[in-house]
Amino acid sequence: MTDEMLRAPAEVKYADELDYLESIDDGHKPFSWRLSPRMVRTFILGSERSDGLDREIPQKWFGDRTFVERAIVTLASDRGLLLIGDPGTGKSWLAELLSAAICRNSTLVVQGTAGTTEDHIKYSWNVSMVIAKGQSRESMIPSPIMTAMERGVIGRFEELTRATSDVQDALISILSEKYVSIPELDTDNTVFAKPGFSVIATANSRDRGVNDLSSALKRRFNFVRIPVVTSKKAESEIVRFRTTELLRRHRIELEVAPSLLEVLLQSFADLRAAAASARSDDEKLESALSTAEQIGVLEDAILHSQFFGERELRAETLASSLVGSLARRSPEDLAILNKFWHGVIEPRSKKEQGAWQGFLEGGREALAKLS
Repeated sequence: MTDEMLRAPAEVKYADELDYLESIDDGHKPFSWRLSPRMVRTFILGSERSDGLDREIPQKWFGDRTFVERAIVTLASDRGLLLIGDPGTGKSWLAELLSAAICRNSTLVVQGTAGTTEDHIKYSWNVSMVIAKGQSRESMIPSPIMTAMERGVIGRFEELTRATSDVQDALISILSEKYVSIPELDTDNTVFAKPGFSVIATANSRDRGVNDLSSALKRRFNFVRIPVVTSKKAESEIVRFRTTELLRRHRIELEVAPSLLEVLLQSFADLRAAAASARSDDEKLESALSTAEQIGVLEDAILHSQFFGERELRAETLASSLVGSLARRSPEDLAILNKFWHGVIEPRSKKEQGAWQGFLEGGREALAKLS
């Protein structure tokens, strides 16, 4: 079934693992949860030898286990959960994994944008059916959040602070009263949430001030702040995990040399250090330099090597991918990258040589073409 989807949701992709965990799970399950809180944690963070399982459950989200545990406890209390942090910290992936483990459905999602309306949160109408038969429950189109309420499962709201304040506030009654009124109908005009319903929302800390949450809405959520990954070991595990998935999905047999992965990780670490010491935003790249962007750079380099190279990832290709991905503003980002290449990459290449030399030349060539 996964072969028929460009990107299978977590509950489909890991169906075998979820079936196994459900079959051996004898722990207490809140509401209508498919797994107990302990097994939800195992599914997300992976199994340990002390768990005594017959098979290994690989880790899927890399971060502090206390963040995962607090998120699970929040959902078990039927409060809304807000995952907040910088772009690329894995908030959406964690929300998807939580939904998949708890209710085997992570697809009931509302995407917050400036164009999101209250209808996207509550309901809208099938105009042709309304004209033909009038307003009824049959002619009503429930939102993903209302569908989650009716089924007693998890609804997700991505980028909550991108939606306008009046749209955000439509969640207040849903989170507190756990029902939605339909004033257009005379009968059957209230949708009550079934046990197990909750909302997982995500918000970027960089969007602060765009559409700040009201105090009333903040009280309906438990906040879990997801920090930027600072450990090179943890970041390496994340990049390797995502790269392995990419290669499997595209059926690509290509080895990523550890030396090239080290070059990528160190380059991003150096770029972040340069951004932290910058005196103004003009001296910073527009990119957030997140782990997700690292994965994008590596994915681009792997695919280029597969389709247009020698089916071997080279340092020159990796450098070209990095420059092409991060040089978004011209001439600002190009000037920053040129300075970085001369001031950081060149000295490192002379000192450490190896893959750094090819990386230096590949970056120089890419920057020359863009300048």
